[in-house]
Amino acid sequence: MKQRNMAVSTVYLLIEVEERILIMRRQNTGYQDGNYNLPSGHIEAGELPKEAMVREAEEEIGIKINLDDLELVHTSYRPKHDETGDRVDFFFRAKAWTGQIINAELEKCSGLYWVIPEHLPKNTTPHVAHALVCIQKGISYSELGIDFLKKHGVYKL
Repeated sequence: MKQRNMAVSTVYLLIEVEERILIMRRQNTGYQDGNYNLPSGHIEAGELPKEAMVREAEEEIGIKINLDDLELVHTSYRPKHDETGDRVDFFFRAKAWTGQIINAELEKCSGLYWVIPEHLPKNTTPHVAHALVCIQKGISYSELGIDFLKKHGVYKL
């Protein structure tokens, strides 16, 4: 009998204000430190993706989002590129939120920045940059193969 895939699931938050999106610079996480990313996090046991996104938004940037105010705008799949396994990434757009956006995880984030999506920093996490291009083009699903991961220096096996 074949072993079932136990992919790790992650959620990403797209917040847009006046044609700019919120990105954050990672630090002290052990993964892509120094690079830019969207507010994000792993789905914990017993959580649904939207529930995880609501939790992560409050933990990372201090805002509250209602489940109904999250719109799934992209899903991507990445094969195993390190010891943690395959990845399924859910990208949600927040249509509304309450509270002021702050850097609520100073130990994991060295700053929040508003950028024009077409002018992302070169050191944006590769799979996030790819997803943002797909979102702009209205592409709801993508698969990132091993060649993509190797090209961007994230394949560690």
